[in-house]
Amino acid sequence: MSEDLLSRIDRWGPEKVVCVSDRRTGMRGVLVLDNTARGMGKGGTRMSPTLTVAEVSRLARTMTWKWAAVDLFHGGAKAGIRFDPGSPDKEAALRAFARALRNEVPAEYVFGLDMGLVEDDAAIILDELGRGTAVGLPRALGGLPYDELGITGFGVAEATDAAASAQGLSLGSARVAIQGYGAVGWAAARRLAELGATVVAVSNAEGCLHDPDGIDVGRLAALREQYGDGCLREHGGAVLDAEAILRLDADILLPCAREDLVDEDAARATTVRLVVEGANLPTTPAAKEVLHARGIPLVPDFIANAGGIVAAAHSMDARLSPFTVDPADVLAMVTAKLRENAVAVLHASAQHGVTPHVAAQQMAEERVAEAMRLRGQVAVDRVSVDVG
Repeated sequence: MSEDLLSRIDRWGPEKVVCVSDRRTGMRGVLVLDNTARGMGKGGTRMSPTLTVAEVSRLARTMTWKWAAVDLFHGGAKAGIRFDPGSPDKEAALRAFARALRNEVPAEYVFGLDMGLVEDDAAIILDELGRGTAVGLPRALGGLPYDELGITGFGVAEATDAAASAQGLSLGSARVAIQGYGAVGWAAARRLAELGATVVAVSNAEGCLHDPDGIDVGRLAALREQYGDGCLREHGGAVLDAEAILRLDADILLPCAREDLVDEDAARATTVRLVVEGANLPTTPAAKEVLHARGIPLVPDFIANAGGIVAAAHSMDARLSPFTVDPADVLAMVTAKLRENAVAVLHASAQHGVTPHVAAQQMAEERVAEAMRLRGQVAVDRVSVDVG
């Protein structure tokens, strides 16, 4: 593991990696501070029984670009706990992880929420380490509950609408397939329906619900509250294998599940006209190249799903304040920033003949590099792509 981690260090980071463990609970965890040139490390904490240091390192780098692309002043970081979030000992493992990082929190890192953790878990961090150490708290504790409000999915839908418009595709006549019906996918479906799109397919771990005439998004959301992943079968209709969603007839695909699920084969087979990444790192590098070669635009993850960090930025400002954050202010900023970035990146991609991911990364790199220069850190050589 050490050799693998050392090989990942480049001109951008990571600056610091902290691995911790607890014999009593069996918790093993890691914090990766990738690049803090633009501000202190901020990123979500995930819990998974298969979590790896490499996974967290990749996600921390994504956070570096995400903060820079949305032009808010925090640095890239991510934390993870290798533990089953369904275990009855989840709370004990989470408390052990928080205690082990007491020296880093909140001076260098503030806990947020990612896969496997919910608002009540943020409250546990608060109880363990004190006020100011976590965001995403329940509303009763003065927090802005991202998942309850569906802020990340809302932003993905806004980016989708803007990108579709820029490509001459009306969302009102578009058929959308959503891979992953978790915290991001359900909220994206809700907002897309409000914007006039027809959601024709939704997938999760249980399969893929497909209705070419359109899924009743409101009913499916209510069933998710009651049955979890079983909501697809409770809804009724055709339930296919989960992988089928990548082959169905649709205009827009939103990968909102796990990393690397849209591979080269899927990119060659898909008939969609636009891909918008709702999850972090859902499309492999080879698949991005295939999509680009086929003329299918892709809005990168750190552009499309940055709604969560806009909410996190508001929460960071308010975490030591007695005043709560107004969700309307957050949603307004999400709409403005994500729509503008989605269009700018697709424009730069077309103008310079590079993939949208390259265009987006160059925009983020310019901002991080300038912060590094001003702080007297290592100069960064790069090829500039104007996305203004």
